[in-house]
Amino acid sequence: MPSTDNDANDADLFRLRLFITGASPNSTRAVTNLKDICEKHLKDKYELEIIDVYQQPSIAQTEQIIALPLLVKKAPGMERRLIGDMSDVDKVLRGLGIATGN
Repeated sequence: MPSTDNDANDADLFRLRLFITGASPNSTRAVTNLKDICEKHLKDKYELEIIDVYQQPSIAQTEQIIALPLLVKKAPGMERRLIGDMSDVDKVLRGLGIATGN
């Protein structure tokens, strides 16, 4: 039985891909910072896929990665890309299309 609640929730679900390079300091910071942002601002409304380009180079090539770490917001809305360690919370929230209230 399909649930219309789940369908509505899927439309609002943030689908995120974070491309990193192994356990480098920038990659580690990006993962930690992004997880913190998602838990604080998108609790239960996101899917985060972390892709290590060393382990999955074909995915990185398909996505045409030019700099790392790279966050790709696949949904909702238009695709957006953010580069860096995700330490600028306001910039990440703006990139995800989330109002910061400032």
